[in-house]
Amino acid sequence: MGDNADGVFGFIPNVAGLILAGLGDLKTELRQSHMFDPRLETKILKVVHVTLGGEYGFSRAIEMSSELLGGVRYIQEKRLIRRLFQELRLENGKYVIGVDDTLNTLGAIETLIVWQDLAINRYVLNNNATGGTVIRYMDSEQEGNEENFRDGNIELVVMENTPLVEWLANEHKRFGCVLEFVTDNSNEGSQFRKGFGGIGGILRHNIN
Repeated sequence: MGDNADGVFGFIPNVAGLILAGLGDLKTELRQSHMFDPRLETKILKVVHVTLGGEYGFSRAIEMSSELLGGVRYIQEKRLIRRLFQELRLENGKYVIGVDDTLNTLGAIETLIVWQDLAINRYVLNNNATGGTVIRYMDSEQEGNEENFRDGNIELVVMENTPLVEWLANEHKRFGCVLEFVTDNSNEGSQFRKGFGGIGGILRHNIN
């Protein structure tokens, strides 16, 4: 940040909180040094002592702060899903919900919200008769229905079968959206999973 923190115009800490970890007095010295911007002080959630540095020390710091971090994530999830629910209540809300509608509008989504345990697979199916490709999203029940692997009388050939959450994790940036995985630990998360299929999004602008 440099010696002159006042020279950083418009500085806004873009984090929910900070955990300082280190050997001996290192973490305390950092906190008190000119390199640590005083505007970050209110973001410090916890200071922990670790006996080793590197990857082990990092993992140990996370382990020692797991309960605290879980609480922060819980609050963030509640706020995010409440924002989606607020859009749902508006007459011209900027939202989309459900598997098909959400995936058909990925390019218009600002924030994509997905239940982390969403048990849906993305199939790429080929019609050898026409040479065409069909993409279908199926849960375990739908996978057991042979009709979902047919196009009329033509049996479709499975070219790809990928868990949807994995595909979205790899591909969401291509559509310009932010991906947020949520749990169903909160009332809002449970309602999102049970009532809205565990997938939806907040749009950049309203679409028909």
